[in-house]
Amino acid sequence: LKVREALGPDFPLIANGNVITFDDVESNMRFTKSDGVMSAEGILDNPALYLPRHGEDGNKVIQIKVPTPLNESVEVKLELDGNQKKIRKLTKKLREIEAIEAKAASGEDLSKDQTSKLATKKDVTASISILAAEDEQGKPETDKVSGPKTAKIALKDLQLAAEDATILANEYIDLTIKYPTKMRTVIFHTRRILKSELNKYQLMEECVASKTIEDLRELVTKVSKYLKDPSLFHFDKAKAQKEKDAMERKKREEGKRKAYEARMMRKAKREGKADLEFYLRQGAQLPTVEEVQDLKKRPKDEQMSLWKSQDHSQHCMAFHMDECKRDRTCAFLHADARGVNAFAESDEVAG
Repeated sequence: LKVREALGPDFPLIANGNVITFDDVESNMRFTKSDGVMSAEGILDNPALYLPRHGEDGNKVIQIKVPTPLNESVEVKLELDGNQKKIRKLTKKLREIEAIEAKAASGEDLSKDQTSKLATKKDVTASISILAAEDEQGKPETDKVSGPKTAKIALKDLQLAAEDATILANEYIDLTIKYPTKMRTVIFHTRRILKSELNKYQLMEECVASKTIEDLRELVTKVSKYLKDPSLFHFDKAKAQKEKDAMERKKREEGKRKAYEARMMRKAKREGKADLEFYLRQGAQLPTVEEVQDLKKRPKDEQMSLWKSQDHSQHCMAFHMDECKRDRTCAFLHADARGVNAFAESDEVAG
């Protein structure tokens, strides 16, 4: 409110932060008196977050913008007619004259050509004014600008899609075919849209392991079938236990990581290093699946030196090679090797 009061009612104000539902949008705007509200986390889980702004009347027809593929040229500019071309040329000439004036003002000598150009300033300025006035008089009531295409759609169709996460996921996948991006990004967003369904039907691991768009599409189809007929899904106890063990291990590793970071920062402080994170960057690189596979093929006497040279010394090599006998007592990190579609949640949210 203080920001709105300081800026006044005419200054555009956009609010952001902790917007998960449309109720949050409305309460945020009431409280901040902002003109609009942005969402990051909320819209990742629900791309239809802002749909309720159109009301509840399903028979209402609304107009939406139709995305245009990036490889199609979209021109959002007016065609230049004869006068505009002339004005552009004269404006360029006027800038040259002004540059000569600045040169003369600094005491530099001018050539005959430059002096004659200076003498034309009055005529050039007058010509620009006349052409601009002619353009204004002959200007049509509305300028035709080629911009994004639009389409009309019944609100009830959008409401139906908003209630079914599989429809939203398929719409997103369709857009990634039209606007290609990295597979890991497609997986991340599909996973967020279908998060509760993927967890419910034990498909999260399969989603993250997807190699192609077709794999993801099949996964969405599978979720859709389970939603329509729950009897098709059979709970896998062994898989559930494996996921539970992985989650517990992740929590342990996070605790070990925090303790390690505190230890290394204390060491850097004791040694008087200006950069307290100096030791945290040594050997922090998580190995890839390919690196681990290559390492397993090499003689044991080569493995450790290669492990350190690849900047993995914070990570337990035994854990990746076979099995670490120290398990929970191991001082090194036990984190799964990076696959081609591995990602850090915070990195993907930040884009």
